[in-house]
Amino acid sequence: MQLSDLDFDKTYTYADYLQWTFEDRLEILKGKLFKMTPAPGRFHQRLSGILFKKFSIFLERKPCHVYSAPFDVRFSRKNASDETITTVLQPDISVICDLSKLDDRGCIGTPDIVVEILSPGNNKKELRNKYEIYEEAGVQEYWIVWPVSQSFLKYTLNEAGKYIPSKVLTSGDEVTTPVLPGFVLNLEEVFEEASL
Repeated sequence: MQLSDLDFDKTYTYADYLQWTFEDRLEILKGKLFKMTPAPGRFHQRLSGILFKKFSIFLERKPCHVYSAPFDVRFSRKNASDETITTVLQPDISVICDLSKLDDRGCIGTPDIVVEILSPGNNKKELRNKYEIYEEAGVQEYWIVWPVSQSFLKYTLNEAGKYIPSKVLTSGDEVTTPVLPGFVLNLEEVFEEASL
């Protein structure tokens, strides 16, 4: 089977996803297929690596783990069958503090923090479709990083289960989170290091 054989109007599940061996990366959002953009550019990947490293260093010997894409996050309850899971995403970075959600195939359930680094061409998907999924699933914080403008936006889940956006942060600002008390991300350092 080739990617061109798939019907992008059909509804798919994680069981379908497991059978595919395409070189192209796909995500399933509420049963619908989305082809991921071509391989991210150098600045995107450098930025992802820096953020991953910052989380990894901070989380050493702490009860949370960090993972970078490709890493499947299946948005469903833990005992769901592969045939009933209709949303499988690969966030750029996922922080998971309930380690019982982890298995050999990735995460089944909701990460605590999801970071998406935008690439040209995927802004609509990240900002609309994934926003809705992350909010509905109860991801505590959804971070969006724009490499081109070197800016950052954080959505935080409120008590009513709705996202509240931060102001847009840029170089010179720091990011903190109640999910990881004591974690501080200096955006000026991050963007400066990524541009080297």
